[in-house]
Amino acid sequence: MPSFTYYAPTKVVFGRDAENDTGKLVREFGGKNVLVIFGGESAKKSGLLDRISYCLSAEGIRFTQIGGVVPNPRLSKVYECIDVCREENIDFILSVGGGSVIDTAKATAYGVPYAGDVWDFYCGKAVPKKAMPMGCVLTIAAAGSEMSNSSVITNEDGWLKRGYKNDLSRQRFAVMNPELTYTLPPAQTANGIIDIMMHTMERYFSRERDLFVTDEIAEGLLRSVMRSAFTLKYEPANYDARASLMWASSLSHNGLTGCGLCEDWATHQIEHELSGMFDCAHAPGLSAVWGSWARYVMDADYSRFAQFARQVMEVGGENDDREAAELGIAAFEDFCRSIDMPTNIRELGYKLTDSQIDELAEKCTFFGTRTVGAFKKLNCDDIAAIYRAARG
Repeated sequence: MPSFTYYAPTKVVFGRDAENDTGKLVREFGGKNVLVIFGGESAKKSGLLDRISYCLSAEGIRFTQIGGVVPNPRLSKVYECIDVCREENIDFILSVGGGSVIDTAKATAYGVPYAGDVWDFYCGKAVPKKAMPMGCVLTIAAAGSEMSNSSVITNEDGWLKRGYKNDLSRQRFAVMNPELTYTLPPAQTANGIIDIMMHTMERYFSRERDLFVTDEIAEGLLRSVMRSAFTLKYEPANYDARASLMWASSLSHNGLTGCGLCEDWATHQIEHELSGMFDCAHAPGLSAVWGSWARYVMDADYSRFAQFARQVMEVGGENDDREAAELGIAAFEDFCRSIDMPTNIRELGYKLTDSQIDELAEKCTFFGTRTVGAFKKLNCDDIAAIYRAARG
């Protein structure tokens, strides 16, 4: 087994009514004057923001609220949050929502103590020296940002979507009550399922060997997510399925399923440019391009895809590795369709032109200055070929 470092410092408070401990947790981690960041109206209409406000007030904690965070979170909202933090002398940031809200908080936390433009971190011009402390109340099982060191922000100037990783952005705590996800529309639940699986699969598709424990954790997590998906299709308020999905969200992206592996992340990079150009939801973009990526790279190691087919998708047991690999990819696409997720870009709702494909590939490679992926390194021509195959 290769050497690795595993770091997951976030305190998790999980279960029914867990959000009622939010005020005490903020106080525990030194918060006295808090910025509460949230997304749309659902946090208000559900009464969740009122409950959070009560918990904070009960601990004598001042707070300011900012809503309006959207999917593919915007740099302009980050700038707004930074300004408020400075004006109000905020000392702690609390996210109430899913990955977009938490990512906005992470970028804000970098930006407040920094004299320059926070976008410097996302475009590789600078490295943060410090960040504000943060915690979150999770309302969507999907992105895993509640326990990861990563965030993704979209810059409206050029519609560039860029990610950044730094342990300074680790949440001090993550509050997870599966009941908060009961009212999610089926499409959002499906998006979360794909997001969780892709975070695991970006790590799983590695050419490292003899990582039996890491592999079995990842394979078991993927199987459990699919079981939850089938249950929630017919029982959207099934607590055990919601709880399994919420915990899987965190485990998929806190580094556990990548211990000892050389991670890939090409599918994410390819999708980021789609959602940057079209502002489509992240998870459908991932499912739309994954099959084309998989077929393009599988010849680098058929056995890995065959293992995925046999251990996760439960197909290909009697076939050779190449045949099993193809069956496993097709089976995953069938699973995506079963939860109404697209498997090509046309199904996503877009008809890519050749010039758009060229632009997407150029942006994905940072205008020809990098390759993406590790399972098979992909240059601009490779990425363009994947977009063409995924066009549908």
